[in-house]
Formats: sequence, structure tokens, C-alpha cells
Amino acid sequence: MLEIEFHDREKEIQEIMRILNSRPNLITFVYGPINSGKSSLMCKIAEELGKNYVVFYVDLRERFVKNYDDFIRVLFKVHRSKVKDYKAFLAKVLEGFNFEGLPIPKNLLIELLKSSDVEDFFEYVITVFETVREKRKTPILILDELQVIGDLKINDLLIYRLFNLFVSITKKRHLAHVFAITSDSLFIERVYSEAMLHGRCRYLLIDDFDYNTTKEFLEKYNFSQEEIDLTWNYFGGKPVYLVEAVKNKDRLKEFCEESLEDRFNFILYRVNALKRENPDLFEKVLTLFKAFENEDKTECYEIGDEVIWTVKNNILFLDPRKRLLRPQSRLDLLAVRKIVEKVTAIK
Repeated sequence: MLEIEFHDREKEIQEIMRILNSRPNLITFVYGPINSGKSSLMCKIAEELGKNYVVFYVDLRERFVKNYDDFIRVLFKVHRSKVKDYKAFLAKVLEGFNFEGLPIPKNLLIELLKSSDVEDFFEYVITVFETVREKRKTPILILDELQVIGDLKINDLLIYRLFNLFVSITKKRHLAHVFAITSDSLFIERVYSEAMLHGRCRYLLIDDFDYNTTKEFLEKYNFSQEEIDLTWNYFGGKPVYLVEAVKNKDRLKEFCEESLEDRFNFILYRVNALKRENPDLFEKVLTLFKAFENEDKTECYEIGDEVIWTVKNNILFLDPRKRLLRPQSRLDLLAVRKIVEKVTAIK
């Protein structure tokens, strides 16, 4: 298996370990363009931690989360035993426990689902972390693709109630490290602009590889300089594409051209649908695309409908901390330029 997501990530690994080796104090938002290796890197680090840590990993993509019940079922790892002493249950279950959702007895889960009181499950989450601490271990909560519940409401938006919980267990109680992973840059912009999180969170960008890192990786698989440049020109340093390039080394040029054609068609179909449904927004999107005719990024000071559309369709990536907008990958950049060329020719 080509574990490229873990290749030459020493800087990111050192930063994550620096966080883990200190007292929990801030929420860490791990963000970056799609398929840049965020989840793989976090999981790899978590799996290799020593016995002094207990990792609770929750992948919110595992199930379609449309309501509070769905969220609760994804968050917890259910144990069929019925217990009254939750502390005793946790003390037993947490022996040798690692890398699953938070453990919960079935009878308590049923109670939480009946009550729909967010504070009840918050209290239990804190109890889980306190029990881990009593064992002289450090709990780590990793929530993958947290934006999935961004619009879920329980009286008010659940996400804000969660932010309050995260602030409580990190900055106030120093109980657990909290990592929230997301590929949704609009969600990160929303978080970045949220006053309640100022001074209470940090941001860690896991980006695609630069040219030198890409070159070093491909050289391990005997790519010539010509093959390296061809791969870079089509895919840049996007890890998932580099793995596929290695697998298709014997037909590299053909694979590159096919990949671009596929991405071009994907965007073209969506642009054409937009033109039929919303001609005004189509024109704004096309104008935005034209900003990348000769540049690979552009400044973004206002998040208009065209930015929202391109980001939600995973064509562009917004980094609110740098106020920059850029294609999700080199392949997207080439496809966008081809779209502009085609549409302009038709006009």
C-alpha cells in the first residue's frame, strides 16, 4: 500500500505531537483541500501513539446524519450490557480500548435518545473523559468531517452547542484534546468568523505536496524527470492522484489525459446545468473562473454566491486565513481553464 499521506509530513507531525504533549487548551481544526491526506495522517498518528493516550475517533461520513438520533448513534460505540454504575462500566470498558466511538451502555443510549436533551449527552461525554483521566491517560477526540452536522438543529444549531462543549473540555477543564477534521472550506470560514471561538481554537492546514516533495515521492518508484514533470503538470501534489499515477506508470500520458477529460466533463455538466437554472449566477461563476486563466490563485475578500457554488461543488478551495481562493487541485485548474476556453469560443 502506498502510504503517501504519511510521506514527508514531518512538519505537520511535529505540530500535532507538540499539541498532544501539552495540556489540552484549544480546539484544533484540521483543514485543507479534498484528498490532501488529512484523515489518513491523523489516524496514522493516533494509531501509533503510546498507551498514555486513548483515542476516540468518530467518522461522521459513516452514516447519513439528518437528525439528533443519527448523530448520537454515530458518536457512540454501543455495548449491549445494561448498567446503572456508568463510572464502573467505563472503567472496565476502557481497559485496552482505543480508536472507536465513545463507549456507552445500550440502556443509557436509549435514555439519551428519548430525552433529546443535548446537555444529558454532554454530561456523559465529560464523564467518559474524566474516567480516562483517572487512569492517568490523555483522551483524544477526533471528529472527521464535522461540517456534516453544521445545519442540524436541536432547539438551536447543534454545532454551536458542540463548540461550547469543546471549549469546556479543552480550555476550561483541560480534559481532552479535540481535533475536528474538515474538507469544507466554507465551514472553516464560518468557524474562523465565529466570535465565540476566538482565542479558543487553532488551525492546522494539511495541504497538497509541493513540487520537491512530489518529485521525491515519485523518484521512489523510478519515475524519470520527464514522467515527474508530466505528473506534476496534470496533478500537482495531490496525494490521491500521485498514488494513481504510480499505479498507471506504464500508461502515464494516457492516464493523465483521461483524468483531465473526466474532470473537465464533471465540471462542464455542472456549469451547463447552472446556466439553465440560474443564468446570472452562471455568468458570475464564469467571471470567477476567468481569474485563473493566468494565475493559480486569487484573493478573496467577499464570499459571494459564485464562491459558495464553486466551493460546494468541490471545484475551488477557500483558505479564509489567507483570504485566498484556488482550485482544489492542479487537475481542477486545468479543467477550469478548459471550461473558460470552451465557453468563450461558443460565445
